[in-house]
Amino acid sequence: MSITKLWVEKYRPNTVDNYAFVDAAQRQQVEAWIREGSIPHLMLSGSAGTGKTTLAKLLIAELGLDDYDVMYANGSKEARKVEWVDRLINFCQTMPFGRFKVVLIDEADFMNPNSVQPALRNLMEDYSQTVRFILTCNYPGKILPAIHSRCQGFPIIKADHTEFTARVATVLVSEGVEFDLDTLDSYVKATYPDMRKCLNLLQPNSVSGRLAAPGSTDRSAQDWRLECVELFKAGRVREARTLLCQSADADEAQEIFRWMYDNIELWGATAEHQDQAIVIIRNGIANIPLVADQEINLSATLIELSQINT
Repeated sequence: MSITKLWVEKYRPNTVDNYAFVDAAQRQQVEAWIREGSIPHLMLSGSAGTGKTTLAKLLIAELGLDDYDVMYANGSKEARKVEWVDRLINFCQTMPFGRFKVVLIDEADFMNPNSVQPALRNLMEDYSQTVRFILTCNYPGKILPAIHSRCQGFPIIKADHTEFTARVATVLVSEGVEFDLDTLDSYVKATYPDMRKCLNLLQPNSVSGRLAAPGSTDRSAQDWRLECVELFKAGRVREARTLLCQSADADEAQEIFRWMYDNIELWGATAEHQDQAIVIIRNGIANIPLVADQEINLSATLIELSQINT
């Protein structure tokens, strides 16, 4: 099987009807905006790879906006710098070709809170008659309360493990890839709830026409989380802990704790054990700003998690 097109693009929804809403009320809300031909300022929040940017672009397309009435920016790149605000002001000041303009800012939680965010707050209010802002973010807590108050919050609810697995399995079946459920489960646990990451990891591991077992392919087609999952499932907790601590970057600490929470069943099969795991993970996150060496904090948290079943 050759890689002629990235699965993440091939299976990206191209209409709102094809978008996989988890919440029926959210689908109804989006459909209502499309019927009305208008939207409020929006803040789409949720974990990476859950479809925030895809939904924003589908919404813009369904509204039938002129290309000249749409401005795209990234909060971790150009939109992080105060110089970008001048471009934004110029865009907002000119009249739209249609009913209104839209500014879509991806990763808005990375915008500078001391310069760009305060400026954005004022622009959202000053040009509310002719410009709508759509912000996407993983961590809405990093965005100023004043911006929150000007936006309608729209949290993207992630699919549960079963639904996530079903969607991934559908892609594999569509591509004619053979797989066993235990192998697929490892890929899911390594990437959940990031569908984009899961598809990007599955594709190079399916070139033979069968989903390869973790560790059986070239390292370039692997992810350290995948190997960790296999070790945890095999009960080789100490090895898994060592690999995780060696592989995780200090800047990824919060993301790693979130991954541990999203795969809570790794730490216990019963509800009681999973409740204990949640408290331990919460304490680990709370210690992030208190511990100078994040590897020690992560290692200590994993030791506590491994002791739940003992």
